[in-house]
Amino acid sequence: MIDLEGRVAIVTGAGGGLGRAHANLLAQRGARVVVNDLGDGADLVAGEINTAGGQAWAARGSVTDAGRMQEMVDQTVDRWGRVDILVNNAGILRDKSFAKMPLEDFQLVVDVHLMGAVNCTKAVWETMRRQNYGRIIMTTSSSGLYGNFGQSNYGAAKLALVGLMQTLALEGERYGIRVNCIAPTAATQMLEGILPADQLDMLRPELVSPAVLALAAEAAPTRAIICAGAGSFELANIAMTEGIHIPDGPSTAETLLEHWAELADRQCDTVPEQGFDQSRLELKKAGLIRA
Repeated sequence: MIDLEGRVAIVTGAGGGLGRAHANLLAQRGARVVVNDLGDGADLVAGEINTAGGQAWAARGSVTDAGRMQEMVDQTVDRWGRVDILVNNAGILRDKSFAKMPLEDFQLVVDVHLMGAVNCTKAVWETMRRQNYGRIIMTTSSSGLYGNFGQSNYGAAKLALVGLMQTLALEGERYGIRVNCIAPTAATQMLEGILPADQLDMLRPELVSPAVLALAAEAAPTRAIICAGAGSFELANIAMTEGIHIPDGPSTAETLLEHWAELADRQCDTVPEQGFDQSRLELKKAGLIRA
């Protein structure tokens, strides 16, 4: 059993939906929980946890306000001495096709999802480094990993979180900080009107939260992208094909298109451990290095 006794967790956007489910499950496993949201939902969820015998307090504030997020973390450390887990869950939707989308809507979604996670992660980072322990969970989406019509703003922000996770996992490894992503499918306010009622009934947020618990555990992996919904779980990877090498020449571009099927062959896909692995593969195929 995953035991979070003595651990302190912050869950953003926890006034309802996925965040509420995450906060409740972490509390059930012994974590003291900071419930962050903009309105009354934060107080209600913190109250639920306390009534059930857990420990929680509500921290109202927008994740777009870096100063408020730092204040929230400082208050948490003053109250409970540490921060072990951060679940970056807060989010909004402003769906429209790119042609019809005001730039203000694009910016707002990026500010909440991407910069909100950056603000919260920056606020806990030094505390986790000093502790030599941390578990950070980013909420990405299939819209970012694979695209969805009408969600260019949301998809861009969500895939950016994967890039953030990849680098922070490398930088945090020596300090015991493990960073992962979850790509949830759940019946929340953001999906109302998008899916029919019978499908929404199958997508309870509580069925996603076990993946968050796993990523918050002491034995958690790092640099994983877990997809979760309706009780199913999958891993997504950013993979690279073996590809081809074409000596430089006037028809390199034409040759590339002619051999596109070979370039796209996924039989020898790899998942690079870091960005430099692309350079190593390319130099290897050019005959300049052996490995």
